[in-house]
Amino acid sequence: MDYNIRGENIEVTPALRDYVEKKVGKLARYFNNTPNANVYVNLKVYADKTCKVEVTIPMPNLVLRAEERNTDMYAAIDIISDKLERQIRKHKTKVNRKFRSNGVVQDVFEFTAEVEEGDLVETEDSELEIVRTKRFDLKPMDSEEAILQMNMLGHNFFVYTNSETNAPNVVYKRKDGRYGLIEPNEL
Repeated sequence: MDYNIRGENIEVTPALRDYVEKKVGKLARYFNNTPNANVYVNLKVYADKTCKVEVTIPMPNLVLRAEERNTDMYAAIDIISDKLERQIRKHKTKVNRKFRSNGVVQDVFEFTAEVEEGDLVETEDSELEIVRTKRFDLKPMDSEEAILQMNMLGHNFFVYTNSETNAPNVVYKRKDGRYGLIEPNEL
């Protein structure tokens, strides 16, 4: 795994870097091959001495992402490692249950995708402002998998390619707690 560790208001010391790599590197045991992936880690210290750790690992069928605030940076890293491990286990048991009978559950966990982020767009206050642009591959899946992905990411919506129709779809969480689906009209 390739680590991109960034510090905000903190110097990333070799000891801190080694600790992050050690903790996140333990996730490799869930994969058949040593994953060749980018791991984005952001370490931040606030004025009130609280720490925030964010870890993002883009994968082909899943984006592993977790963040944690704590007064101790090392404790936050420990909690992040546990959160990522739970996400992987949840993904393996719920999303890939159809692969269990074939015994190839871990084959799904090969890293290939990357998430690209665009530059900030500066505008005047009177205009609509785009503050962040993301580009990603739309992965074929069914609506149940998309809802699980959305919930794991903690988002209100999720864009994906419907595996049956090969059309882009959006699932979203409604205010009543249920889910909605947006599909394009047939052309």
